[in-house]
Amino acid sequence: MEKRVHIVVVTGLSGSGKSTAIKAFEDLDYFCIDNLPVPLLPDFLTLCEKDMPDVLKIALGIDIRERSFLKDYDKIFARLENSGYSFEIIFLEAPTDVLQRRYSQTRRVHPVASSSSDSLLINYIGSERDQLQALRNRADRVIDTGNLTVHQLKGMITRTYSMVSEKERLSVQILSFGFKYGLPFEADLVMDVRFLPNPYFVEELRDFDGNAPIVKEWVLQWGAARSFIQEYCCLVLKLLPCYIKEGKRYLTIGIGCTGGKHRSVVLALEISELLKRHGYFVTTFHRDIHLE
Repeated sequence: MEKRVHIVVVTGLSGSGKSTAIKAFEDLDYFCIDNLPVPLLPDFLTLCEKDMPDVLKIALGIDIRERSFLKDYDKIFARLENSGYSFEIIFLEAPTDVLQRRYSQTRRVHPVASSSSDSLLINYIGSERDQLQALRNRADRVIDTGNLTVHQLKGMITRTYSMVSEKERLSVQILSFGFKYGLPFEADLVMDVRFLPNPYFVEELRDFDGNAPIVKEWVLQWGAARSFIQEYCCLVLKLLPCYIKEGKRYLTIGIGCTGGKHRSVVLALEISELLKRHGYFVTTFHRDIHLE
């Protein structure tokens, strides 16, 4: 079978966490290059195919620091797509006040600034945001890192991209979470299961989590829970072939309840098992199970 390389382009606003993202990909054994000149990208990929046959996962950090980036990226990306390469673009951003605070803490010079300019930092950030808007619109995934710590951003990338397999199968992650701790930024689909009775209010169940048989049995006694699992899985099973046809390599489904400890855990496990029975590669992660 012909070798296919998984290429991730990490880009976005200065100060939004691109270095952290590249480090996360590096830890996942991606071949990483930061600030590669865009015109060199086609030759670099040709070199990988010819002289580095074991390199199957590549992450490239490309941003406005590389001055030919804005002028060249669109035609070069189109050229790669026409040559049969499959790649995705991750665009990182954050609110302006967050970017201002991060730059104030690091005392770095913003890349849009010139030595002769006396403009305020907020103007540089706004200028960069405007210049990168077309690229943001082209991105496959936009991640707002404003409310994420370095560790949370790294964990998000690790959970998502550790699923990418060399066999080109669609990898599915079922992620349980608690709405009280915020929506999972990496989720492609989110379902709210707070319509189900809550084991938290049953004293003998409160201290257990959804992995415990006693909690699983209690949650699944309700017809609404069993119906939801069957009907939602029917919908997902209809969607998965469409995602595969469009070239999607991973899908994260978030299942949320109030605290992420009981109902969402039980349903995430049940949905995972059902999808596995249909031959899909599925992993399960419980984001907030230990926070209650």
